[in-house]
Amino acid sequence: MESFPIINLEKLNGEERGLTMEKIKDACENWGFFECVNHGIPHELLDRVEKMTKEHYKKCMEDRFKESIKNRGLDSVRSEVNDVDWESTFYLKHLPASNISHVPDLDDDYRTLMKEFAGKIEKLSEELLDLLCENLGLEKGYLKKVFYGSKSPTFGTKVSNYPPCPKPDLIKGLRAHTDAGGIILLFQDDKVSGLQLLKDGEWVDVPPVKHSIVVNLGDQLEVITNGKYKSVEHRVIAQTDGEGRMSIASFYNPGSDSVIFPAPELIGKENEKKDNYPKFVFEDYMRLYSAVKFQAKEPRFETMKAMETTVANNVGPLATA
Repeated sequence: MESFPIINLEKLNGEERGLTMEKIKDACENWGFFECVNHGIPHELLDRVEKMTKEHYKKCMEDRFKESIKNRGLDSVRSEVNDVDWESTFYLKHLPASNISHVPDLDDDYRTLMKEFAGKIEKLSEELLDLLCENLGLEKGYLKKVFYGSKSPTFGTKVSNYPPCPKPDLIKGLRAHTDAGGIILLFQDDKVSGLQLLKDGEWVDVPPVKHSIVVNLGDQLEVITNGKYKSVEHRVIAQTDGEGRMSIASFYNPGSDSVIFPAPELIGKENEKKDNYPKFVFEDYMRLYSAVKFQAKEPRFETMKAMETTVANNVGPLATA
């Protein structure tokens, strides 16, 4: 199998731009994932985020996680567990409104740092969406406009730690799923692996590369590209040793009232309507997704297609210019 795509974004500024864009195109079409280096986010900032995130887990979350595992009897499981993830998490909301000042237990310096980090990730997300537009032959800013809805995109961060697990063969760090939203940017531990994606029927490791940002495409980009790009099933494997794995995933998603549908430019004239992906309101998709996250995505699309007539009757065409 070919090696996991690692893309040097710095080369977009020189004579290798065309080749780099082709690598991004190939990654989106054939992997649904790629890893960015030289992405413009200062390494010093990423080092501080990693250091303070791990310190916060040790100080505020580790004991609670151990107590939770003990209370649920997961430290002595003897058969496979399919309804629990071996992870400790908290969530930060950035758009349309931030909750960082209200999340408990965060030191002031950590709050300030995560606001700065979120700003950098938001900017990179929008830059990447425009690169996707360029490769797809869409107007610059098209994807951002679709995601914007009436107010703003939805943008938030899931901060996760995957502690050492005594029975990694019986319980996953995070069960297999595709992501519901738009574009996901992940800053992951560079020392401890665990993230895997499903490609051609095989689970492939996403390599931990220091100071890299992993990018993966969510269900909404599959719909907008009418299947040209696809969201990909992925999971986290629990590890038995070490200090555990850190994962900071930021989700740049459509606004709740955004209307999602295949871009007209990406619908072949020979295609009949039945062959296209559905049109729906993102909030409706998320309501369905929350109940069936760890199931196959295709039935979700079929359910939304069945609702499409209702959406078409109540929502006019989306202005993108």
